[in-house]
Amino acid sequence: MSTNGFKRAGAVVGVTVVTSAALLLGSGAASAHVTAKVLGETAEQGGYTKITLRVPNEEDDAGTVKLEVQVPTDTPISSMRTKAVPGWKAVVTTTKLDEPVEVHGAEVAEAVSKITWTAGPGVRINPGEFAEFEVSGGPLPEAEQLVMPAIQTYDDKKVVRWDEPPTEDGSEPEHPAPVVELTPASEGSGHHAASAPPAEGESGASHDVENVAAESSSDDTARWLGGAGLLVGALGLGVGVGATMRARKAVSGAKTGGES
Repeated sequence: MSTNGFKRAGAVVGVTVVTSAALLLGSGAASAHVTAKVLGETAEQGGYTKITLRVPNEEDDAGTVKLEVQVPTDTPISSMRTKAVPGWKAVVTTTKLDEPVEVHGAEVAEAVSKITWTAGPGVRINPGEFAEFEVSGGPLPEAEQLVMPAIQTYDDKKVVRWDEPPTEDGSEPEHPAPVVELTPASEGSGHHAASAPPAEGESGASHDVENVAAESSSDDTARWLGGAGLLVGALGLGVGVGATMRARKAVSGAKTGGES
């Protein structure tokens, strides 16, 4: 290849690298927003699930100190609990519904409308870092999506609203709201019983008692069988020793008789 050919090839490669880098940087900037994910399971309509809110810090010289997440009341969720995050205080706000709704056969007059996490003194999400906030609740609404607009506040008083709903053409808006995709309930899932979290103080205690009782019974049986085996072994040993002694006496008697 001629020198000019090498120069043209190098120029093409250089443009390609720059363009790719620009695309990657642009993609990273666009995706750095508050998101909501359900990890390790499927969020089913009518069931309970855990939602993880991932909050990246987009500022170079400020830290995130507050996160507010709106929960839609037009598709109400009656119960939500937050997971403790060191240095952060969480508050779940409920709102009285205009009209009560029926959830699993029970009338619900209030629903969760907002969850707020506030950083304590000296605590923040630093530049170049992210944090995760988890919330568990349900029953999930009979809808395809759960849109949860978020407000991110920095310690320099800057406020960023991630509140734009998904677009019809699937393109990402400039400030997308966190979205959780919901799937139809599977047949025989029995969410009202199987998926509901245990009541306060229960923690599946009845199952633990049953398991302990079964293990105790199994241990007793094993010990009884072990003891019986030892007894049979001892009896066998005794019989064997007795037979040996009798045989020795018979041999000794035969020898004595022969000598006389």
